[in-house]
Amino acid sequence: MLVGAGQYTWRDDDAATSPLELMRLAAETAFTDSGGSGLRERVRTVGVVDSFSWGTADPGALLAAELGLSPAETVYTHTGGTGPVELLADTADRIRRGELDAALLAGGEAVRALFGGRYSGGPKQPEGTAPTRMLGADREPHHPVEAAAKLVLPLGFYPLFENAIRATAERALPEHVGWLGRLWARFADVARDNPHAVATDPPGADAIVAAGPRNRMAAFPYRKLLTANIFVDQAAALVLCSAAAAEKAGIPRERWVFPYASAVASDHWFAVTRPRLDRSPALAAAAGAALAHAGVGIGDIGHLDLYSCFPSAVQVAATELGLSHADLTDPARPPTVTGGLTFAGGPGSNYVTHSLATLVGRLRGTRGEYGLATAVGWFLTKHGAVVLSADPPARPYAHQDRSAEVAALPRRDVAVAATGDATVETYTVVHDRSGEPERGIVYATLPGGERTAAATEHPDTIAGLLDGDPLGAKIRLTGDATFTFPG
Repeated sequence: MLVGAGQYTWRDDDAATSPLELMRLAAETAFTDSGGSGLRERVRTVGVVDSFSWGTADPGALLAAELGLSPAETVYTHTGGTGPVELLADTADRIRRGELDAALLAGGEAVRALFGGRYSGGPKQPEGTAPTRMLGADREPHHPVEAAAKLVLPLGFYPLFENAIRATAERALPEHVGWLGRLWARFADVARDNPHAVATDPPGADAIVAAGPRNRMAAFPYRKLLTANIFVDQAAALVLCSAAAAEKAGIPRERWVFPYASAVASDHWFAVTRPRLDRSPALAAAAGAALAHAGVGIGDIGHLDLYSCFPSAVQVAATELGLSHADLTDPARPPTVTGGLTFAGGPGSNYVTHSLATLVGRLRGTRGEYGLATAVGWFLTKHGAVVLSADPPARPYAHQDRSAEVAALPRRDVAVAATGDATVETYTVVHDRSGEPERGIVYATLPGGERTAAATEHPDTIAGLLDGDPLGAKIRLTGDATFTFPG
């Protein structure tokens, strides 16, 4: 079970810090939070989530040394927002099998310090250093036709998903932008009450989607306040142990929170091959499997955290979970327990460690209440879900990987170096850091049904994407991953 949770947000913009220092602070908090003693000596696994701002090979070993721990192994995850779920699942499963008494899981980012010249780094490790084990998939996340169109970053993909959602809903652009403001305002409302949130005074719905000096267009239709804030100095940590270890350490039972179930699944790895860009069979499979093993439905979940790197991720999750717009804006059960990656903070791959830590605090001492956290990696590619409760579970914890059933689903054919006429399926315009349009990107459908990706940097073609609504418009593919409007 989970017995300790710690979070730390560094707010001193004049003092240096590092991921190691932040993780140490969060881990110390997690051990203290358990309310017991002697648990440190029983920790045999130190697991760390991939850190964008720290390129060291085995951060778990350095963290263990900082804390005076003597683990038998260190574990590290590959890049992706599902890393915390994979780490939790691996650890909980080993505890269930009796292979492990106690473990510390942590992650931290110091991106704000890095870009602000306050990064203090950490000890150097000898060449050839490696963790005992690595978790997760390590492969290129984009298809060659996407790479040819310079579609390689989340800020390009998620707005494409957003306009695909709008197309399915047959919603006019002004109406849809208003909805995005109302949705993200629910996250802002929760962040106001989160002492660990980086946004101490987040804006309301209108301001979230309004143009302003601090809210430039990032990638249409997303302004900056509709995107994850990775420029944070944050860390979170969790302490897991067996019931026997908790009792020996004197941890009060009201501190125990049980992982009931977890599951992961991957959609077709390349977004261009997915039948629909507004749906996620993998998220449906992962969340459905976790909820089913836990013996609960989405209506039983009182504390919900939907992964929120961008609004499209939240809306796709809601669709797969059967949640309506009214559900997402219901003040009685917000779609987040932290405030989300925009307002609470988007610390790289480690956000879900924060959501799990927050759920531990919400669920402690309750009866009959359940929490659900979802996770997303890459471009709606990898998905994870965890169900928690303070009630002892009726059956043992289980973790499932449902990727095989998703892999068997149909795929869209992809046209490489396509030429000729095509139809815009979805689009975005990526803007530079001054807010000026820089590159238009489309997913387009050819007459034979194949899909391709194409881009343009021509001002007139970009203007054609931004003036009016190009969903369903005819374009001409030029064979070099670029396109124009005919005429």
